[in-house]
Amino acid sequence: MSNTSDPGLSGLRSRFPALQRELGGRACIFADAPGGTQVPESVISAMSSYMRRGGANVGGAFVTSTETDEVITQARRAGADFLGCDEGEIIFGSNSTTIAFHLSRSIARLVGRGDEIVVTKLDHDANVAPWLILAQERGATVRWVDVNLADCTLDLDSLEAALSARTRLVAFTLASNATGTVTAAGEVVRRARAAGALVIADGVHAAQHRLLDAHRAGLDILFTSPYKYFGPHLGMAYVRRELLDSLVPYKVRPSHDVGPGRWETGTQNHEALAGLTAAINYIAAIGARPGDAGDSRRTELETAMKLIGSHEAAMSTRFLERLPLLPATRLFGIGEPQRAGERTPTFAVRVEGESPRATARRLADAGIFVWDGNYYALAIMEALGLEDSGGAVRIGFCHYNTVGEVDRTLEALAPAGVTEGFAARG
Repeated sequence: MSNTSDPGLSGLRSRFPALQRELGGRACIFADAPGGTQVPESVISAMSSYMRRGGANVGGAFVTSTETDEVITQARRAGADFLGCDEGEIIFGSNSTTIAFHLSRSIARLVGRGDEIVVTKLDHDANVAPWLILAQERGATVRWVDVNLADCTLDLDSLEAALSARTRLVAFTLASNATGTVTAAGEVVRRARAAGALVIADGVHAAQHRLLDAHRAGLDILFTSPYKYFGPHLGMAYVRRELLDSLVPYKVRPSHDVGPGRWETGTQNHEALAGLTAAINYIAAIGARPGDAGDSRRTELETAMKLIGSHEAAMSTRFLERLPLLPATRLFGIGEPQRAGERTPTFAVRVEGESPRATARRLADAGIFVWDGNYYALAIMEALGLEDSGGAVRIGFCHYNTVGEVDRTLEALAPAGVTEGFAARG
């Protein structure tokens, strides 16, 4: 990968057809990774190959049906390797938000009047709204965990104050899709467990940047979205086996009565499941040692995410070191370069005197794609006082971005008249 800091990632950009796109004769910069990544050719091929062979629904006596059964089996195995769990604990759906709402209906049966639900102001609303609705319908009380606004980290004292003997579930994010904050997950889980609560984690943003381990983390539920880690639009979740088996799903009567399949209502997106396996295999291949076929996929994923993490930390450090050269740009979140390991390369910023949409349009004109608004992280935007004025600009990089693209994005972010001086000091 040209202009990256890690030789272990060289050549990966060429595997992504979208990264070859140009506007006005310049290569586009996809700095919108938190909203969804581009996909490598292997994922596109896996999805189209499934459809070209002839797809079918599951459980049939003919070859295209048995092939679909195998596609689902392979996807569940890949998902289990990716999330550090057993394949019988992986469920699929159209997206993680839909899975969350689906599970919340069944979890509601465990919650009664006077019980308490804990959510955080750092989360995407997909890990907030299902539990707010659950609480409202069951007569439970909602307790909010505050955010330290200076660096957009979770306030652990606020978490402690929110917990009680009546706490039935704690929902939190492993990493903020708005500010890039990586939460102190171990501490959150420890305190939630001490209160006897279910622990539900949103790993949608984190999974692109950190290798997750649902068992080791002690989670009951973990949501992810494969389109955030180089796969197709799809939802995937881990649910602890004992919990998955004990909950009663809302489903049609002829469907599965045991196993994760009973949670997958209706016909699944089989071509997307083929793409999911290819996406996880793509990541694993980054960590494969040449000529060594002895490593497990999980081992390869561990190596791959270390390489990815090293490169992403270099990009975060570069962004944080150079951002002070743009005094009119304010960052919301961890800003010290030495703390780059506590965040993902996702940055929420505002340019003085310019609306987030105007900034995003200005960058778009330069071929740089970024998001603006609240990105469904409603509570943190409200806490920061940004929601009513358009939220913030979100600049997000992943492993296929380069340090050179970080520099080009910062130069484009600079208001008119500042760019030349900024570039000269690089």
